Amino acid sequence: MLRLLLAIVMATTLLTSAGAEAWHDALPQSSASRMIGEGEYRWLGLRIYTAQLWAAQAPVTLDTPLALQLTYARSLSGQRLVDTSIDEIRRIYGKTIPDATLGRWRAALLQVLPDVHAGDRLTGVYLPAEGARFYANDRVAGQIQDPALARAFFAIWLDPATRAPALRRQLLGLSP
Repeated sequence: MLRLLLAIVMATTLLTSAGAEAWHDALPQSSASRMIGEGEYRWLGLRIYTAQLWAAQAPVTLDTPLALQLTYARSLSGQRLVDTSIDEIRRIYGKTIPDATLGRWRAALLQVLPDVHAGDRLTGVYLPAEGARFYANDRVAGQIQDPALARAFFAIWLDPATRAPALRRQLLGLSP
């Protein structure tokens, strides 16, 4: 019985460790990747999430592979995450993206962005030529094989027109 319990504990530890590294291993040059910067996003004074940006080297641009990890301080529905993401993409890009494209993108994001609760982590791995892979609490949540959608999604945080310029600077390691 003790051996069985020990085997279960060891298997659980191995699976947990493997899951925890899954998003990291999805980055090209994963052994060289490091946290570039981190910061908090607040809305009306309420902390919504903390963010970390990971990449092999700085400077990070939307032309380089990266991982963005958000650790949520509040519960939010996946629908709310998707609606906010599409609103921000529309705000940043204006009328350059047709409504039909935004509709397809909304449907794709609904497949990869789950409901979150306080303490949950969502990690997106951006691969410029391929799209993006998403992880919820270090488990695969899905993949988007649309490089244009992936770029627009990560622009929410990294484009100079972001709604949170101070967070952008912190993520890019440009300010404390």
